[in-house]
Amino acid sequence: MLKSLGIKKTVMLTGDKKLVADTVGQELDIDEIHSELLPEDKLNIVEKLLLQKSSRGKLFFVGDGINDTPVLARADIGIAMGGLGADAAIDVADVVIMNDEPSKIGTAVFVAKRTRKIVWQNIYFALGVKFLFLALGAIGIATMWEAVIADVGVSLLAVLNAMRVLKYNYKINN
Repeated sequence: MLKSLGIKKTVMLTGDKKLVADTVGQELDIDEIHSELLPEDKLNIVEKLLLQKSSRGKLFFVGDGINDTPVLARADIGIAMGGLGADAAIDVADVVIMNDEPSKIGTAVFVAKRTRKIVWQNIYFALGVKFLFLALGAIGIATMWEAVIADVGVSLLAVLNAMRVLKYNYKINN
């Protein structure tokens, strides 16, 4: 599922036994599985992964316990699973998923990508209208009030455009 969203590499870092980790990793189509790790082992592996990733790439780490807190803080994007997880993990996480369903990670990535796309649409649209009215005002075609009305109008349209994030059905294929 994550591969279809553009995630190039998935790595599992867990303190669980190798047999359990391998079973879960295969079920979730994980590329690389590291098991029986201590918290500092997880942090060391994440540090290595951060050095390997491209400059435009992002590393996100998903964790649920107090042992994951340092890694959640170190990753580019920390995702805490379970709203009832350790408070320390929730505090340092950038994203909190309120249940323990792994499929929600894909949904969170999808929502983030869609939100980013809409934000850039709003920025381009707002700047385009502002530059248009700046140019029209500079050559004397648009008045100050027309520019103000255009600014308010583009702000309202940006809010309405952003609301599309809320309207979308986020049931994606698992």
